[in-house]
Amino acid sequence: MSALRSVLFALALVLVTPPYAVVAMLSFPLPRMARYRLISAWSRLVIWLAWWLCGIRWKIEGRRHLPDEPAVILSQHQSAWETLAFQEIFPPQVLVLKRELLWIPFFGWGLALMSPIAIDRARGIAALREMARQGRERLAQGFWVVIFPEGTRVRVGEKRPYHQGGAWLAASCGVPVVPVAHNAGRLWPRNALLKRAGTVTVRIGPPIATAGRDPKDVIAQAQAWIEAQQPTL
Repeated sequence: MSALRSVLFALALVLVTPPYAVVAMLSFPLPRMARYRLISAWSRLVIWLAWWLCGIRWKIEGRRHLPDEPAVILSQHQSAWETLAFQEIFPPQVLVLKRELLWIPFFGWGLALMSPIAIDRARGIAALREMARQGRERLAQGFWVVIFPEGTRVRVGEKRPYHQGGAWLAASCGVPVVPVAHNAGRLWPRNALLKRAGTVTVRIGPPIATAGRDPKDVIAQAQAWIEAQQPTL
């Protein structure tokens, strides 16, 4: 049954994504926030399809920890689920991502119109400076910034080092970091067609102050909190 439901979900994506990409491209003249709200509706539609066809539900813990003003979210990256569901769970946001993702037909085109912070990692310190510049602009425009510090999707149970870029961005912009832990990879595994029914837990941690702190200490604190949640997710 899971296999059939997963295939139906994949077919549904094929049907809804191209026409929605056309709608997204037509939204180009709109202001950034209006464009975001229109295009992010695709993410909410996909999450609803995942719930309806695959039985993937979710629950949120710690929503009270979210600051009133835009901040930098540092989250694990286990699957495609969180990149979509965060559009529903958190305030309007932009992703920090590899610029190559914007070249993916339909999906990447729509993503580009959501004002992401697309960087070329090969540029090293220049990429960090560009991330800070764009991040400061997006935060001033009312967007939150979502960063996956592991840099890529990581299978459940595996570990990768956390990059400091997100902590560095938050410190340079004077905003807090909000750590987020979840277990989406158990139901929607990395690069897997087959998806399992169940409930994803998204746990939001207390904001971490960054003013006057070394980004190394900030990312270490965020990583420690995130990894401490894993046994109970």
